[in-house]
Amino acid sequence: MSAPAAGFPVASGDLAPGGVVAYVMRLRDGATAMSWAEFRKLRHDHLDIVTRSVQPLLWLFIFGTALRGNRALAGGFHDYRAYLAPGVMAQASLFIAIFFGLAVIWERDVGQLQRLLATPIPRLAIVLGKASGACIRALTQALVLLAVLAIAGIGIHWNAIHVVGALVLLLLATGGFACLSMILASLVRTRERFMGIGQLVMMPLFFASSALYPLSIMPRWLRVLAHANPLTYEVHGMRQLLLGITAGGILWVDFAVGIAFFAVAATIAARAYPRAIL
Repeated sequence: MSAPAAGFPVASGDLAPGGVVAYVMRLRDGATAMSWAEFRKLRHDHLDIVTRSVQPLLWLFIFGTALRGNRALAGGFHDYRAYLAPGVMAQASLFIAIFFGLAVIWERDVGQLQRLLATPIPRLAIVLGKASGACIRALTQALVLLAVLAIAGIGIHWNAIHVVGALVLLLLATGGFACLSMILASLVRTRERFMGIGQLVMMPLFFASSALYPLSIMPRWLRVLAHANPLTYEVHGMRQLLLGITAGGILWVDFAVGIAFFAVAATIAARAYPRAIL
Protein backbone atom coordinates (compact mmCIF):
# COMPACT_ATOMS: atom_id res chain seq x y z
CA MET A 1 0.00 0.00 0.00
CA SER A 2 1.34 3.36 -0.90
CA ALA A 3 2.04 5.87 1.84
CA PRO A 4 -0.43 8.74 2.35
CA ALA A 5 0.22 11.91 0.40
CA ALA A 6 2.23 14.59 2.10
CA GLY A 7 -0.62 17.04 1.91
CA PHE A 8 -3.69 17.36 4.08
CA PRO A 9 -6.30 15.97 4.29
CA VAL A 10 -5.49 12.34 3.65
CA ALA A 11 -6.49 11.13 0.21
CA SER A 12 -9.47 8.77 0.06
CA GLY A 13 -7.28 5.91 -1.17
CA ASP A 14 -5.24 6.12 2.04
CA LEU A 15 -8.17 5.44 4.33
CA ALA A 16 -7.68 1.67 4.18
CA PRO A 17 -6.49 -0.09 7.36
CA GLY A 18 -2.87 0.84 8.02
CA GLY A 19 -2.98 3.92 5.79
CA VAL A 20 -4.56 6.15 8.41
CA VAL A 21 -2.33 4.76 11.16
CA ALA A 22 0.77 5.40 9.08
CA TYR A 23 -0.38 8.95 8.32
CA VAL A 24 -1.09 9.67 11.99
CA MET A 25 2.33 8.39 12.98
CA ARG A 26 4.04 10.52 10.32
CA LEU A 27 1.93 13.46 11.45
CA ARG A 28 2.99 12.93 15.07
CA ASP A 29 6.67 12.43 14.24
CA GLY A 30 6.75 15.36 11.81
CA ALA A 31 5.03 17.75 14.22
CA THR A 32 7.34 16.64 17.04
CA ALA A 33 10.45 17.20 14.90
CA MET A 34 9.25 20.63 13.78
CA SER A 35 8.37 21.58 17.36
CA TRP A 36 11.81 20.54 18.58
CA ALA A 37 13.44 22.64 15.86
CA GLU A 38 11.40 25.66 16.95
CA PHE A 39 12.30 25.04 20.60
CA ARG A 40 16.01 24.92 19.75
CA LYS A 41 15.72 28.32 18.06
CA LEU A 42 14.30 29.86 21.23
CA ARG A 43 16.71 28.04 23.55
CA HIS A 44 19.64 29.86 21.96
CA ASP A 45 17.97 33.28 21.98
CA HIS A 46 17.35 34.35 25.58
CA LEU A 47 17.32 38.01 24.55
CA ASP A 48 14.12 37.32 22.59
CA ILE A 49 12.36 36.27 25.80
CA VAL A 50 13.49 39.39 27.65
CA THR A 51 12.59 41.88 24.92
CA ARG A 52 9.20 40.30 24.26
CA SER A 53 8.35 40.50 27.97
CA VAL A 54 8.86 44.26 28.12
CA GLN A 55 5.70 45.27 26.23
CA PRO A 56 3.17 43.36 28.39
CA LEU A 57 4.88 44.62 31.53
CA LEU A 58 4.56 48.22 30.28
CA TRP A 59 0.84 47.66 29.64
CA LEU A 60 0.41 46.17 33.10
CA PHE A 61 2.43 48.57 35.25
CA ILE A 62 1.95 51.85 33.38
CA PHE A 63 -1.47 51.61 31.73
CA GLY A 64 -2.82 49.33 34.46
CA THR A 65 -1.46 51.40 37.33
CA ALA A 66 -2.76 54.67 35.83
CA LEU A 67 -6.28 53.21 35.77
CA ARG A 68 -5.91 51.01 38.84
CA GLY A 69 -8.90 52.44 40.67
CA ASN A 70 -11.24 52.55 37.68
CA ARG A 71 -13.87 49.98 38.66
CA ALA A 72 -15.92 50.58 35.50
CA LEU A 73 -13.06 49.45 33.24
CA ALA A 74 -12.39 46.57 35.63
CA GLY A 75 -15.98 45.34 35.44
CA GLY A 76 -16.42 46.08 39.14
CA PHE A 77 -13.22 44.23 40.12
CA HIS A 78 -11.19 45.95 42.84
CA ASP A 79 -7.83 46.13 41.00
CA TYR A 80 -7.64 46.97 37.30
CA ARG A 81 -4.10 45.61 37.11
CA ALA A 82 -5.31 42.14 38.03
CA TYR A 83 -8.25 42.51 35.63
CA LEU A 84 -5.86 43.59 32.86
CA ALA A 85 -3.32 40.79 33.39
CA PRO A 86 -5.14 38.07 31.37
CA GLY A 87 -5.78 40.57 28.58
CA VAL A 88 -2.12 41.57 28.53
CA MET A 89 -1.05 37.90 28.33
CA ALA A 90 -3.46 37.35 25.44
CA GLN A 91 -2.33 40.53 23.67
CA ALA A 92 1.34 39.59 23.97
CA SER A 93 0.72 36.09 22.58
CA LEU A 94 -1.39 37.56 19.78
CA PHE A 95 1.50 39.83 18.79
CA ILE A 96 3.86 36.83 18.67
CA ALA A 97 1.42 34.69 16.69
CA ILE A 98 0.26 37.24 14.10
CA PHE A 99 3.80 38.09 13.03
CA PHE A 100 4.97 34.48 13.04
CA GLY A 101 4.19 34.30 9.32
CA LEU A 102 7.22 36.50 8.68
CA ALA A 103 9.34 33.40 9.24
CA VAL A 104 7.40 31.60 6.50
CA ILE A 105 8.11 34.41 4.02
CA TRP A 106 11.79 34.45 5.00
CA GLU A 107 12.03 30.66 4.59
CA ARG A 108 10.43 30.94 1.16
CA ASP A 109 12.85 33.68 0.11
CA VAL A 110 15.92 31.61 1.04
CA GLY A 111 14.52 28.38 -0.43
CA GLN A 112 14.14 26.56 2.88
CA LEU A 113 10.36 26.28 2.57
CA GLN A 114 10.61 24.66 -0.85
CA ARG A 115 12.95 22.00 0.54
CA LEU A 116 10.70 21.44 3.54
CA LEU A 117 7.62 20.92 1.38
CA ALA A 118 9.54 18.39 -0.72
CA THR A 119 9.98 16.11 2.30
CA PRO A 120 7.43 13.37 3.16
CA ILE A 121 6.37 15.30 6.28
CA PRO A 122 2.61 16.01 6.07
CA ARG A 123 1.91 19.69 5.57
CA LEU A 124 -0.35 19.66 8.60
CA ALA A 125 2.63 18.48 10.67
CA ILE A 126 4.66 21.42 9.34
CA VAL A 127 1.87 23.83 10.26
CA LEU A 128 1.42 22.35 13.75
CA GLY A 129 5.16 22.30 14.34
CA LYS A 130 5.58 25.92 13.33
CA ALA A 131 2.53 26.96 15.36
CA SER A 132 4.17 25.28 18.35
CA GLY A 133 7.05 27.74 17.95
CA ALA A 134 4.64 30.63 18.61
CA CYS A 135 3.09 28.66 21.48
CA ILE A 136 6.48 28.04 23.12
CA ARG A 137 7.30 31.75 22.96
CA ALA A 138 3.85 32.72 24.29
CA LEU A 139 4.10 30.20 27.13
CA THR A 140 7.55 31.45 28.14
CA GLN A 141 6.32 35.03 28.11
CA ALA A 142 3.22 34.12 30.13
CA LEU A 143 5.32 32.34 32.77
CA VAL A 144 7.54 35.42 33.09
CA LEU A 145 4.47 37.61 33.49
CA LEU A 146 2.95 35.27 36.10
CA ALA A 147 6.20 35.39 38.06
CA VAL A 148 6.12 39.20 37.98
CA LEU A 149 2.49 39.17 39.16
CA ALA A 150 3.48 36.99 42.12
CA ILE A 151 6.44 39.21 43.02
CA ALA A 152 4.34 42.39 42.73
CA GLY A 153 1.59 40.89 44.88
CA ILE A 154 -1.11 41.42 42.23
CA GLY A 155 -3.93 39.20 43.36
CA ILE A 156 -4.95 36.32 41.12
CA HIS A 157 -6.14 32.85 42.08
CA TRP A 158 -2.96 30.80 42.48
CA ASN A 159 -4.75 27.52 42.02
CA ALA A 160 -2.50 25.14 40.07
CA ILE A 161 -5.34 23.62 38.03
CA HIS A 162 -6.76 27.04 37.16
CA VAL A 163 -3.35 28.42 36.16
CA VAL A 164 -2.66 25.39 33.95
CA GLY A 165 -6.15 25.70 32.42
CA ALA A 166 -5.52 29.37 31.63
CA LEU A 167 -2.21 28.51 29.98
CA VAL A 168 -3.85 25.77 27.90
CA LEU A 169 -6.45 28.26 26.69
CA LEU A 170 -3.65 30.72 25.89
CA LEU A 171 -1.83 28.09 23.84
CA LEU A 172 -4.95 27.10 21.88
CA ALA A 173 -5.59 30.69 20.85
CA THR A 174 -1.91 31.34 20.12
CA GLY A 175 -1.79 28.27 17.88
CA GLY A 176 -4.92 29.42 16.06
CA PHE A 177 -3.59 32.93 15.46
CA ALA A 178 -0.21 31.53 14.35
CA CYS A 179 -2.02 29.40 11.76
CA LEU A 180 -3.96 32.49 10.68
CA SER A 181 -0.62 34.26 10.25
CA MET A 182 0.65 31.40 8.06
CA ILE A 183 -2.48 31.70 5.92
CA LEU A 184 -1.77 35.41 5.43
CA ALA A 185 1.88 34.64 4.64
CA SER A 186 0.78 32.30 1.84
CA LEU A 187 -1.14 35.15 0.21
CA VAL A 188 1.47 37.93 0.18
CA ARG A 189 4.84 38.19 -1.56
CA THR A 190 6.89 40.57 0.60
CA ARG A 191 7.62 40.98 4.29
CA GLU A 192 6.78 44.70 4.13
CA ARG A 193 3.29 43.98 2.84
CA PHE A 194 2.82 41.26 5.44
CA MET A 195 3.77 43.70 8.23
CA GLY A 196 1.08 46.12 7.07
CA ILE A 197 -1.55 43.39 6.85
CA GLY A 198 -0.46 42.00 10.23
CA GLN A 199 -1.00 45.37 11.90
CA LEU A 200 -4.36 45.71 10.14
CA VAL A 201 -5.47 42.35 11.52
CA MET A 202 -3.94 42.57 14.99
CA MET A 203 -5.20 45.95 16.19
CA PRO A 204 -8.92 45.37 15.48
CA LEU A 205 -8.65 41.90 17.07
CA PHE A 206 -7.13 43.43 20.19
CA PHE A 207 -9.39 46.44 20.64
CA ALA A 208 -12.59 44.64 19.56
CA SER A 209 -12.23 42.19 22.43
CA SER A 210 -12.53 42.19 26.19
CA ALA A 211 -8.76 42.42 26.70
CA LEU A 212 -8.86 46.00 28.05
CA TYR A 213 -12.47 46.47 29.15
CA PRO A 214 -15.63 44.43 29.76
CA LEU A 215 -18.14 43.78 26.99
CA SER A 216 -20.86 45.48 29.07
CA ILE A 217 -19.48 48.99 28.45
CA MET A 218 -19.14 48.52 24.68
CA PRO A 219 -21.69 49.91 22.22
CA ARG A 220 -23.92 47.24 20.73
CA TRP A 221 -22.19 47.09 17.33
CA LEU A 222 -18.77 46.63 18.95
CA ARG A 223 -20.16 43.98 21.29
CA VAL A 224 -21.37 42.00 18.25
CA LEU A 225 -17.87 42.13 16.76
CA ALA A 226 -16.33 41.13 20.09
CA HIS A 227 -18.55 38.04 20.30
CA ALA A 228 -17.19 36.94 16.90
CA ASN A 229 -13.58 37.47 18.02
CA PRO A 230 -11.69 34.38 19.30
CA LEU A 231 -9.55 36.65 21.47
CA THR A 232 -12.63 37.57 23.52
CA TYR A 233 -13.23 33.93 24.48
CA GLU A 234 -9.56 33.43 25.29
CA VAL A 235 -9.48 36.44 27.62
CA HIS A 236 -12.83 35.59 29.22
CA GLY A 237 -11.76 32.03 30.00
CA MET A 238 -8.45 33.18 31.44
CA ARG A 239 -10.18 35.79 33.61
CA GLN A 240 -12.62 33.24 34.94
CA LEU A 241 -9.82 30.83 35.80
CA LEU A 242 -7.36 33.37 37.22
CA LEU A 243 -9.75 35.89 38.81
CA GLY A 244 -13.11 34.15 39.12
CA ILE A 245 -14.81 36.76 36.90
CA THR A 246 -17.47 35.17 34.69
CA ALA A 247 -19.03 38.25 33.02
CA GLY A 248 -21.91 36.09 31.81
CA GLY A 249 -19.74 33.71 29.79
CA ILE A 250 -19.36 29.93 30.05
CA LEU A 251 -15.93 28.36 30.52
CA TRP A 252 -16.49 25.26 28.42
CA VAL A 253 -17.65 27.47 25.54
CA ASP A 254 -14.37 29.39 25.75
CA PHE A 255 -12.41 26.14 25.43
CA ALA A 256 -14.68 24.88 22.64
CA VAL A 257 -14.14 28.09 20.65
CA GLY A 258 -10.39 27.87 21.23
CA ILE A 259 -10.22 24.26 20.02
CA ALA A 260 -12.47 24.92 17.02
CA PHE A 261 -10.53 28.04 16.03
CA PHE A 262 -7.19 26.20 16.20
CA ALA A 263 -8.52 23.19 14.26
CA VAL A 264 -10.09 25.26 11.48
CA ALA A 265 -7.12 27.62 11.15
CA ALA A 266 -4.64 24.72 11.06
CA THR A 267 -6.67 22.91 8.39
CA ILE A 268 -6.86 25.99 6.17
CA ALA A 269 -3.16 26.76 6.73
CA ALA A 270 -2.20 23.21 5.69
CA ARG A 271 -4.20 23.59 2.48
CA ALA A 272 -2.77 27.08 1.82
CA TYR A 273 0.86 26.08 2.31
CA PRO A 274 1.51 25.15 -1.36
CA ARG A 275 0.57 28.73 -2.31
CA ALA A 276 3.44 30.01 -0.19
CA ILE A 277 6.04 28.82 -2.70
CA LEU A 278 4.27 29.93 -5.88
